Amino acid sequence: MKKQLQQRLQSLKAEFEAGQKMLADLESQQLKVRETLLRISGAIQVLEEELVKADSEANGSSSELLNSIEPLVEMNDSR
Repeated sequence: MKKQLQQRLQSLKAEFEAGQKMLADLESQQLKVRETLLRISGAIQVLEEELVKADSEANGSSSELLNSIEPLVEMNDSR
């Protein structure tokens, strides 16, 4: 009986450790996704502001800005 309890205890400890590692990995992944979303949100805001400015000024500066922001978003997507 004692041997069975010890085996079960070891099994539960191993399962617990695996669960903790999985949780840490998921938290790390969550942080990366939040950072990516924050950068995308910032890029959206800048582009929306530039579109408003372009409408009022009727110039082509928004396409230049799009070309400069696009690599930043792609850089985050590659992570």
